[in-house]
Amino acid sequence: MHEKLRTFVGPITEQSRSDGRRSRPTSWTSPSFDQSEIVGLSEDTRKIKDWILCHSESLHRVGIVGMGGLGKTTIAQKIYHDRQVNVSFQKKVWVSISQTFDELSIMKAILKQLSADDSGTEKRDLLNRIRDALSHKSYLIVMDDVWSIDDGWWDSISRGLPKFIEHNSCIIITSRNEDVVKRMGATESRIHRPRFLNDEESWSLFCKVALLSTKGKCNTQLEEVGRWIVRKCHGLPLAIKTTGGMLSSKSHSVGEWMRICENFREKLVSDCESNISVMASLQQSYDELPSRLKQCIWCFSIYPDDHEIEAEQLVRWWVGEGFVRADGTETATEVAFNHLSELVSRCLVEAVQRRNFDGRVYSCKMHDMVRDMTILVAEDEKFCSFNRDRRHISTVYSRHLGVTKETSFQSLAGNSKLRALLLTSTNSIGFSRKTALAEIKTLRVLDLSFVKLDHICLLDLWQWITSLKRLAYLNLRDVANLEEIPDSVRKLWGLQILVLRECKELKSLPTSITTLPRLAILDVGGCPSFSCLPQGLSGLSNLEELYGFKIPSPATTEACRLSEVVALNQLRVLQLDITEESTIDEKELAALKQLRLLRVLSINAWDCENKHIIRKLDNLSPPTRIEELYLRHFLGETTPAWINPISLPQLQYLCIEDSRVLSHMNEKFWGDNEGRWNVEGLCLKFLPRLGETWETFETAMPALKYLEISHCNSLKNFPCNIEGLGYWTKPEEEQENKDDQDVISCDGSNEGEVDEVH
Repeated sequence: MHEKLRTFVGPITEQSRSDGRRSRPTSWTSPSFDQSEIVGLSEDTRKIKDWILCHSESLHRVGIVGMGGLGKTTIAQKIYHDRQVNVSFQKKVWVSISQTFDELSIMKAILKQLSADDSGTEKRDLLNRIRDALSHKSYLIVMDDVWSIDDGWWDSISRGLPKFIEHNSCIIITSRNEDVVKRMGATESRIHRPRFLNDEESWSLFCKVALLSTKGKCNTQLEEVGRWIVRKCHGLPLAIKTTGGMLSSKSHSVGEWMRICENFREKLVSDCESNISVMASLQQSYDELPSRLKQCIWCFSIYPDDHEIEAEQLVRWWVGEGFVRADGTETATEVAFNHLSELVSRCLVEAVQRRNFDGRVYSCKMHDMVRDMTILVAEDEKFCSFNRDRRHISTVYSRHLGVTKETSFQSLAGNSKLRALLLTSTNSIGFSRKTALAEIKTLRVLDLSFVKLDHICLLDLWQWITSLKRLAYLNLRDVANLEEIPDSVRKLWGLQILVLRECKELKSLPTSITTLPRLAILDVGGCPSFSCLPQGLSGLSNLEELYGFKIPSPATTEACRLSEVVALNQLRVLQLDITEESTIDEKELAALKQLRLLRVLSINAWDCENKHIIRKLDNLSPPTRIEELYLRHFLGETTPAWINPISLPQLQYLCIEDSRVLSHMNEKFWGDNEGRWNVEGLCLKFLPRLGETWETFETAMPALKYLEISHCNSLKNFPCNIEGLGYWTKPEEEQENKDDQDVISCDGSNEGEVDEVH
């Protein structure tokens, strides 16, 4: 553990090896709280009170989810002591789960608060006493700070709680893990996520603590510095209170506060010695992570403060460096996206953009306080090395480097451990064969997306790249002046991911690209000058994702044709590009049908007016297991006949966009009594002539949950804006009634902006 962390992380309670559970940090909470130190929670408490006082269920579950220090426990405490709540419930119980880790201790804690006999160790007897004490009464139970229910304690206790229709009762669960709350029975519509405090709320809370002796008053100069300090807390209540407590014992002078401000992070770490400090609270969340997620979260340390990170860059880094691997049923990329979703669920990472129909994260960021904790851990684990102020990565010893404008490559000389280099906030590296970077040979991950280089630099760059024998992930997205890939790319025998997306001048790939034995992702989408993929693509037996497969013309004899794709039996994602020159032979129409693992199909017709091609597209035969389908720039008056619920029974998301001709859906699209769509997400954009009604879509797609519409002015009766950008989400109550199997049952057992690919 990092030396600074070691000073303030509290004692860890050890459990016997035979217990089989991980030790959990001791952090006891109680229902008691200081009302005078509460700021900005009125909306939170009003919302949750409405949920728990106006429901008709026999046992209602409400979740409060957020990162450490956000005020989850404080909200629960305020509700617990609310006068209306006290009147509404005959019995109240507060259980701090982080203090009592097993069902026996929890049962005894509940009985003690109910003034019932808590003697003995027979769980069945204790559970019967709880049931007797609560029978025929309305009750409120707060389960505070729940970290996990994997050991089964919740299953046992929840089954024993009485559920009487005539007595409305409620359980409030606070946790840093959204998945835990849902598994305990809280539905999405009954999960509250506290927000960060705004500037004025932050200042008000700070004054209550730091300026207690002067009743919150200070001179103008001191307030200016104080507000500057408060902004560094980024609205996190625990950080504000901790900082205020630190300053309350110091001289209220501008000079003293300026010194604190200039060394804010170092002071916050060194002055926090109790296990309720900011870093200790966040460290608990890190300690609870399974080992498979810890390396993943270290990666966030190389990004600048408040930086929005593309999820694709992250997950491909994790795959390239071997932090995640395929598990047999899912590809390594799919596993990596699941890991990112879990970090979001655990409130350590914030999702900035995610698609609605399945929740996949597309971009994310990390709160600065969490990032500070991550930096400390990453340094301790020798993952990367930072300069003294921890604002910039030291290039001398780092194994992982995020390149910014301030990065100097000269100090890389002698670094024999660098494994990953990514451009994070710059598009210039000034590369030449004489730089120290050119001497690095140990990279597994190299992301130079959006870099600006001249032709001479590119020659030197390729000479260096092809010398990186361990390279597994290479991203050259939108690299200026990149016209071709050298034949020497064949030397990168370990390459798994190659991204050349949006390289405007890229014309072709060498045949040697087909000899890379481990290549799993090849992305040449969005390259307007690109002619075709080379023949021999069938040799890429491990290819899982292929973007930018341009169907060639007959004149391009050296091009890979659609029939060759059949051999790619591991393919999960395929993006086809069709131009006026493209031709599809009759025998190729059924080629896609043989891709049995294909889950995502994207067809970009690029406004092709060739009627022959349009007819051929109408006769394509995709595999029946397609889950996501994207049709863009298609100039047929009706959708292809194969887009129907019988041919695509597993389709979950459908996106049709950018067609100035499409006026209605093919009659087969609507299905019949024997077949209805299972689509959950629908996106219709820039289809000015499409004149269908909402009622027909609603009938044909009973499972539809999310809808995105943009510039489809001829649609009729739709429940959202059709002229600009409109969204619709099915009310959760309707979703629950439609799909009860997705709802967690009361005893804890499982019953059960729409976005697009490239």
